[in-house]
Amino acid sequence: MAKDFSEMEDSNRSSNPSIHDVSDPARRLWLRAGAGAAGMGWLATLGLGGCALGAGSSAGSGPASATAALKMGFDALPVSTADTVRVPLGYVAQTLAPWGEAAGIAGAPMPAWKPDASNSASEQALQMGMHHDGLHFYALDTAPGSRQGARRGLLAINHEYTDDGLLHADGLAPWTPEKVKKAQAAHGIAVIEVERQADGWQMVRPSRYARRITANTPFAIGGPAAGHALMKTAADPAGRTVLGTIGNCASGKTPWGTYLSGEENWANYFTAADTPTAHERRWGIRKANWYRWPEHDERFDTVRHPNEPNRFGWVVEVDPMDPSSTPVKRTALGRAAHEGAWVAVTRSGRAVVYSGEDARFEYIYKFVSRDAIRPARPGVSAAQANADLLDHGTLYVARFDADGRGQWLPLVAGVGPLTPANGFADQGEVLIKARQASDLLGATKMDRPEWLAVDEASRWVYCTLTNNRDRGKPGFPGPDAANPRAENVMGHIIRWQEDGDFDGAGFVWNHLLLAGDPASADAHTQGNVRGDAFGSPDTIAFDPRGLLWVGTDVSTSSMNKGPYARLGNNSLLCCNPATGEVRRFLTGPVGCEITGATWTPDGRTLFLNIQHPGESPSERSDPAEPSRFSNWPDKRPGSRPRSATVAVWRQDGGVVGA
Repeated sequence: MAKDFSEMEDSNRSSNPSIHDVSDPARRLWLRAGAGAAGMGWLATLGLGGCALGAGSSAGSGPASATAALKMGFDALPVSTADTVRVPLGYVAQTLAPWGEAAGIAGAPMPAWKPDASNSASEQALQMGMHHDGLHFYALDTAPGSRQGARRGLLAINHEYTDDGLLHADGLAPWTPEKVKKAQAAHGIAVIEVERQADGWQMVRPSRYARRITANTPFAIGGPAAGHALMKTAADPAGRTVLGTIGNCASGKTPWGTYLSGEENWANYFTAADTPTAHERRWGIRKANWYRWPEHDERFDTVRHPNEPNRFGWVVEVDPMDPSSTPVKRTALGRAAHEGAWVAVTRSGRAVVYSGEDARFEYIYKFVSRDAIRPARPGVSAAQANADLLDHGTLYVARFDADGRGQWLPLVAGVGPLTPANGFADQGEVLIKARQASDLLGATKMDRPEWLAVDEASRWVYCTLTNNRDRGKPGFPGPDAANPRAENVMGHIIRWQEDGDFDGAGFVWNHLLLAGDPASADAHTQGNVRGDAFGSPDTIAFDPRGLLWVGTDVSTSSMNKGPYARLGNNSLLCCNPATGEVRRFLTGPVGCEITGATWTPDGRTLFLNIQHPGESPSERSDPAEPSRFSNWPDKRPGSRPRSATVAVWRQDGGVVGA
C-alpha cells in the first residue's frame, strides 16, 4: 500500500536504545543530507557496504556464488510513465481477476462487474475485492514440491484496503450502512482457480475451491492469546472467534500447503476517545478515522468495545484447498502491523516464520515452532496434520548490532523485563502487546520492514526497508548501522544469516544494497544500486532459479518528483544477489504499486499484482472523476481503474527471466 508520509503510522515513542546509543563511539554513524557517500564508506570498512560482495566474498559477508552464473535473459526496460504494463520483448503480460470480477464460488451467483460501481455489498462479497496485494500459486496438477510444469492451480490473493471514491458511485456522500458493508466485503482474501489455456491463463468458474474471505468472515483464534481477557468482547465473551480480517498485506506459503496473510494497517479502521489510552497510542489508534466504519459498525469504536482492536494485527492462516475450513488468527506469531509472514524450515524440520511490520521505527520478528512439521497421512492432508503447528513455539524480535552481528531476543513472559510489574501478566499479554514488549527488550527500530524472502540455497534471509522520512529528524532516532541514512526516502534491503540454522539465537548481517538514483544531485539519495535505479523497495521474492525479484512502492505523493523525478512509475526488478546486478523487468501503469510475485513450479509463469492503479496523491479518488489518473486495465473512456493480477510468460515457453 502506498503511504502518504504525513499519514503513515509512527507510534514508537519508546526509550529503548538504538544501535547509536549502545555501540562503540568509534563505530557510530551520523549521516545527514549530503553525507551519504562518507556513510557508505564507513559501512564498507565493516563489511556491511552496499552491493553483494560476490563469488570471492568470505563467509558471513554474503551468499555463496551459487547464483553468480545465473543469467538474466532479457533486456532491461527503460523507466516509464505510461498508463500500461510493459514487459521485455518476447514476453506477454495478461490481466487476470480484476477487482469486481466474480470469484466463481460454486453454488453462488456470479454477479457481473458494473463499471459505474453500482454493485451491491452482497454482490461485492462474491467478487474479487479491492487493492490486490500478496498472492501465492498452489498447483493442482503437479505433486507437492515438484518443479514440473503446472497448467492448473489456485491463486490466494489479499485485498488490502479500499478507495471509497472508486468503490461507490457517489463516494462518501452520503455515508451509509450499505457502503460500510460493501467496503468490508471488498477487504480480505480471495481464493480462485486458474488454468492455462491456448490463449493464456483464465479463471475457472465455477470452482469448488473458489472462496471469498471478508471483514465479516468468522475466524478462530489460535495460540496463547486465545480466550485471553484482553481478547474478550460483548459479542465474543469467550475471546475465541473474530469477525473478519482487514489490512491484509503480503503473504506467505507454508510447506504444508496453507496461505499466511498479515493484518497490516488495521489501526486506521478504529476510532478512539478524544484522548486515547497509552495502549491505543502505542498502536496508532486515534480519534480520526479514515474509513468511517465506526459510524455504522460499532465494534470499531474503542470507547464502546475497547478490546476489539486487540483482535486484529495478527498473521492469519487459510487452507486454500478446503473452502469449508475456518481461517485462524495465529497469535503465537505476535501482534503487529504485519507485512506478511515467510516460512523457513530448520534441518530438524521445525518451521521458522519471519515477519516485519510496515511502520516507521518498528521491528523484525521470527517465530520458531516447538514441533517439527508433520507429513500428510491417509485421509489427513498436510494442512490438517499441521493445524496447530503455529500455535506452539517461541517468538523473537531482532537486534542488529553495529559490528555486523545481531541477536534474537525472546518475547517470553517472565524472561528479562517482561514481568507482571511491567505490564505482562502472561504470554498472551506479551503477544497482544508485542510492540511494548519489544520496546523493553531494546530491539532495533527499523525503517519500515516490509516483505521478506528466504534463499533456501544460501540460507540468507532478505528484508526490504521501504523508507523512513523521519529517521534523524529532531525527536526521532538517528541513523544507525542497520538503517544508515537520515531522512531515508529511498529505502534499502538488509539481509542476515543465522548462526548454525534458522532457529539460531544470533546472526551475521549486511546490506544487499541502498536504493537510490545514482544520477541524483543529492549524494544522500544516490544509493549504490548496481544497474537500474529504483527506490522504495517493497515486494521481494526468490524465483525457482534463485534470482531475487523486487517490486517498488513509491507513493503517489512522491512519484516522479524530487529524488524520484527520473524513476517513473513503480516497477518490478530482477536482482542477482551474488553479483548485485539489478535489471528492470516490468513497469506498471500510472499511480500503481507493484506487489506480490509468485511462480508456477516450473518458473514459466510469473503472477504479480497491480495495486491501486490511478491512485490520487490524496490516496482517495474523486468519484466525479474516477479515471482522472488512469483507466487501466479496461482502457475504455470513463472506466474505473481496477487492481488486478497479471500473468507474465515468455512467448517461446521458456523460464521467466532466463
